[in-house]
Amino acid sequence: MAEPTPPVAPTREHLREHHGDRFVDAYEWLRDGEDPEVRAYLDAENAYADALTEQLKPLRDSIFGEIKSRVLETDLSVPVHSGPWWYYSRTVEGQQYAIHARVPCSDPAVRPVVAPDVTPEGEQIIVDGNVEAGESEFFAIGALTVSPDHRRLALATDVTGDERFGLVIRDLDTGETLDDSLAGIGYGVEFSHDGGTVFYTRLDDAWRPHQLWRHVVGSDPSTDVLVHQEDDERFWMGIGSSRDDRWIILALGSKTTSEVRLLDASTPDAEFRVVAARRDGVEYDVEPAQDRLLIVHNTDNPNSDLAWAPLDATSHEQWQPLVAAGEGERFLGIDAFDDVAVLSLRRNGLTSLSLLPADPTRESGYAAPVPVSFDEPIYSVGLGDNPERGQSSLQVVYESFVTPRTVLDLDFRSGERTVLKQQPVLGDVDLSDYVQRREWATAADGTRVPISVVHRADLEPDGTHPGLLTAYGAYEHSSDPYFSVARLSLLDRGVVHATAHVRGGGEMGRHWYDEGKLLAKPNTFSDTVACADRLVELGWVAPDRLGLEGGSAGGLLVGAALNLAPDRFRVAHGAVPFVDALTTILRPDLPLTVGEWEEWGNPLEDPEVYAVMKAYTPYENVAAQEYPAILATTSLHDTRVFFTEAAKWVARLRATVTNDASRPIVLRTEMSAGHGGRSGRYAAWEQIAWEWAFVLDQLGATSRLPRMHDDERAGGPAEQPA
Repeated sequence: MAEPTPPVAPTREHLREHHGDRFVDAYEWLRDGEDPEVRAYLDAENAYADALTEQLKPLRDSIFGEIKSRVLETDLSVPVHSGPWWYYSRTVEGQQYAIHARVPCSDPAVRPVVAPDVTPEGEQIIVDGNVEAGESEFFAIGALTVSPDHRRLALATDVTGDERFGLVIRDLDTGETLDDSLAGIGYGVEFSHDGGTVFYTRLDDAWRPHQLWRHVVGSDPSTDVLVHQEDDERFWMGIGSSRDDRWIILALGSKTTSEVRLLDASTPDAEFRVVAARRDGVEYDVEPAQDRLLIVHNTDNPNSDLAWAPLDATSHEQWQPLVAAGEGERFLGIDAFDDVAVLSLRRNGLTSLSLLPADPTRESGYAAPVPVSFDEPIYSVGLGDNPERGQSSLQVVYESFVTPRTVLDLDFRSGERTVLKQQPVLGDVDLSDYVQRREWATAADGTRVPISVVHRADLEPDGTHPGLLTAYGAYEHSSDPYFSVARLSLLDRGVVHATAHVRGGGEMGRHWYDEGKLLAKPNTFSDTVACADRLVELGWVAPDRLGLEGGSAGGLLVGAALNLAPDRFRVAHGAVPFVDALTTILRPDLPLTVGEWEEWGNPLEDPEVYAVMKAYTPYENVAAQEYPAILATTSLHDTRVFFTEAAKWVARLRATVTNDASRPIVLRTEMSAGHGGRSGRYAAWEQIAWEWAFVLDQLGATSRLPRMHDDERAGGPAEQPA
């Protein structure tokens, strides 16, 4: 049977000229998703992708079946106490979306016993995602907010993937729809204290939340009041509320500067109060804590400090020091309860928590922080759902590459921990078959870059194994360890899975981010290549069996690393890849532009920024040499990274590289999805299975390894200290 022939995108001259540089962009015409010719091209690419991978259907079916068989499909979350109710969500076998529900609370100290397959007495369904989605191919929730008196629900939903939401407000006692007049709003909705008013955001043409509006439930939207308009295009806004529902919090922020405003939720018509006016380069977060404010800020320390201030503070000059970040620490946020405050931070590259017991004898109100420790060398930990200010214990969520997501009840007085729930893993899985480790690569400039690795315990570093390296490296986002049922399908086929914690992320502190952004952005890509080389050097991966995967800004990393060192990889997957970065950042009318100049630089105004971006942007630097097999996946309705970028990249790759048929270049576009891909858990599993079948086939890792015996588990390589 003849190999299918890939589509050939027509070329049309489009000249881009800046700072004396002329670039002819032959595929810029692939931008308008409503253009019939563009849609026809995307359809042709999808047809080619399907034809090329038709023989992989048994592998896809196998991966999907493995994921499905290992997930407890009818399950529920840990019930959480809030007011007169216990709230939880549950899933039902065969249904795509979660059901959000509650049962009455008679005693907050007695958690209800709720079985996954039994409807508890008195259960009230708040939102059934399957009903709300109806026949829509895509469904996402942008807000699910219950009023402080627990009588009203605000639900914002998106059925296209473009992240503009329609809002409905319902009476939870009667089920009556009180208001469905608002459409096209942004993420987040907050009620006033009496539930009679809601605050919501609207987006500008660049998909930036730039306006905060006040709406009286049941009124004509034409009478809504514009509360704040953010005219600085670098700044986005978000709306939230304090744990005690006393305050509505308006957060305004760019990549480097922030401002927080507070409003007493019982006086929705009043003005928001600025806690501290924005100062360029100063970021801060505010947590109301009874009679004071707790503030994490970077005024004097790039890794941030913790301060306190009077409840009515209006200036940073009122901030008083509480705790300073120590060596190897990066403060991230603070959560306040009546008897304790919880500091979220990074410590030596890992997430961490510290408890600050309330101490009324101290002016700050708190005693010294007490770290919460865990035994594994690599893990992630954070606060779970803790809505009540007066809690005597805390819900903490913990996981690693080999420990499923675990919800702990932490008594912050005694330190006692109780496992409330651990993610079930069904089927033929023995988690002792897998081990994780921390390795280190040395970058070109001598910087040590951490790598997190997980693999089957019976593998030895003999230089023969397939590997998949993932990375992100932008926005100070950290690629922290997490447990994945789907990933087991890779590990069981002998794949060594590694995460490169490259600069541009936040794993090692604020400097780690600063050394991988703006003019230092190329460090992100060279770090990735150094991590790839280290995996081969250590013998964990064969030099001709390494794959690379990244999404969004991680897709930029994938494209740039391939241009830098195409010989290091056998296959690459760029998901919604930001590969035409310079073109995008040169256009202030697009979503990823003005607000992104603090991340990438402004190439419109700065010729040096233009030159640096021109040198690394993947689309413009494809070379006429052999590349890995490449899969680019995108979504038609993605408003963050347009489908255009993946489509242009694939067209240019096909026209330039010297690959033979064994290293295909494939574009797959989801026609009813957004930035996060397909919605619905079964649809998401199908998408994962499709993508990983392509990767595994290229790595020569399509067959599952034999089951491990007990003696092999005992003799496998031990975990290495961080």
